[in-house]
Amino acid sequence: MKSRSTGSGVIINKEGIVITNHHVAGKATRLTCRLYNGEEIMADLVGADAMTDLAVLKLRLEERKNLAANLEVAKFGNSDEVKVGDICYAMGSPAGLSQSITRGIVSNLAMISPFRGSFRLDGENVGELVRWLGHDAIIFPGNSGGPLVDIKGRIIGINEVGIGSLGGAIPSNLAKKIADELTEHGFITRSWTGLECQPVFEEQKKGIIIAGIIKDSPGEKAGFLPGDRIVKYNGHRVDAQIPEDLPLFNQLSSSVKPGEKIKIDGFRNGIKQTWHLSAQHREAAFSKEEELNSWGITVRNFTLMSSLEARRENSDGVQVHSVGRGGPSFSAKPAMMPGDVITMVKGESIRNVKELLDLTRKITRGKNKPVSTLVKFERNLAQYLTVIKIGPEPDENQPLEAWKPWLGISTQVLTKELSHALGLPSSTRGIRVAQVFPDTPAQDGGLQAGDLLFRVDGQIITASRPEDAEVFSNMIKQYKTDASISLSGLREGKPLDLNISLTKRPPPSNELPKLKDETFEFSLREISFADRVNARLSDNHAGIIVDNVEPAGWAALSGLRQGDFLLEIEKQPIKSIEEYKEMIEKQITAQKEKIIFFVRRGIHTMYLEVQPDWDKS
Repeated sequence: MKSRSTGSGVIINKEGIVITNHHVAGKATRLTCRLYNGEEIMADLVGADAMTDLAVLKLRLEERKNLAANLEVAKFGNSDEVKVGDICYAMGSPAGLSQSITRGIVSNLAMISPFRGSFRLDGENVGELVRWLGHDAIIFPGNSGGPLVDIKGRIIGINEVGIGSLGGAIPSNLAKKIADELTEHGFITRSWTGLECQPVFEEQKKGIIIAGIIKDSPGEKAGFLPGDRIVKYNGHRVDAQIPEDLPLFNQLSSSVKPGEKIKIDGFRNGIKQTWHLSAQHREAAFSKEEELNSWGITVRNFTLMSSLEARRENSDGVQVHSVGRGGPSFSAKPAMMPGDVITMVKGESIRNVKELLDLTRKITRGKNKPVSTLVKFERNLAQYLTVIKIGPEPDENQPLEAWKPWLGISTQVLTKELSHALGLPSSTRGIRVAQVFPDTPAQDGGLQAGDLLFRVDGQIITASRPEDAEVFSNMIKQYKTDASISLSGLREGKPLDLNISLTKRPPPSNELPKLKDETFEFSLREISFADRVNARLSDNHAGIIVDNVEPAGWAALSGLRQGDFLLEIEKQPIKSIEEYKEMIEKQITAQKEKIIFFVRRGIHTMYLEVQPDWDKS
């Protein structure tokens, strides 16, 4: 599912480099940055790091209308010099407001979550490397990624979290280091030893305790055992008396270059010990997920850590990340679930996502219907077989209904309670006319809202319960489209007899021309009779109706909503789906910077600016 979110950021150089949080923009595919003066600039994601919850963007300065305009740039302060009690200011866009600034003091120089591993992004424990600067400058959702500055306006932190009445900011020295590496390489390189550490539990002793060692890791190969205490790591003295000290050690150990030989000094059972190991390149906790529309799932490859966490012997197989409700994998029996591992499809072993994609294309190539496919998957220690219908999406268009006769009214059943309230016998059967549609046989024949109908051509309308709502319409459907019928009943307590000529039912919405606009990510259809009635539109009212708007698509970002009537594009009226297709093709060919839609929403009309990112389309 795509979604739209807002956050804050800070410009750190004249080339347009912006720092923000990973949870704000780390997975973004489209980025628009709004400056303090209201100017909007598209941006690209340079890189993101889940372990520190930081991301770097680059503004597309070359697309600015005023290329000579100055870009306001913030400067970094030294977070190591910040003291408890220092005045600070939190800047950003809480709840998407254009801008805000709140004042407070720094209250904590090493704030961590009290619950280990409680803040995870993409499987990474953010608290493993980050100690926040705690402060009481008020922040809200949307402040994330904005700067925490000192009284001279220098960045001392990047706001990330709120815990109770306190805010937590990533220290600027760590943020600058990560931002520099992301700007240069687009990713962060870290090492991994497989050592899991905790603070010492004997107050008189210095160092860090080894709590566990991951199987087959460099730490295990070096001979470490739980309970070993290390005091020097690669020439640096280390000490963790409390949990707040651990992130500093983790920063040190992960910053060693992969492959570098490391000397570690410490103690085992009070006896001095020296270990040597070669740090290993650290993979991400999770691979990036990929979408398989024909399966109705997202999947990802195993990394070293995710395969270890899943207690797998190797990294073969494809892990299910999410399952779309109602999709092929959800509808299978047994259904797929997040965490399942696909190991075989149609008798062929699957080692990774690429093999799954290649085999899926092979199975569905040339097919116009979903293909029932035998799939083997693992769930914990159990191995299951299921059949999933993968392949082209089934045709969503409903078959055309045969022409049916139509009267043009909406009705309600005369229940016993309603009949009693109207002073009718409890044995009454029939309906009450709730609405007479304009320009219909009912209106032409003289029916009015409030009329009570008991018989059609002398036949009793046997409706007396709410579930009998379709009885009358089914009686009408038995006639030919040009038949004449007689209706008997009451109007304001007086007998009512009318003769009405039926006509053809107008096409319902599912039978009208439709279009799914893949470029702007929304669907349209021509206006139905029901649309005109409900929106009080005249028969000659132009336009087409917006049937669906995909979240976070270009149409959604412009403000278009489901149910809007699209009246004009670039001041050209639209009367049909075909006209829309012709007009929009011209706009796509021209690749204009923005396209103006004129829409009606309820009693209001408005202009919407669609600003597609043609380079990213």
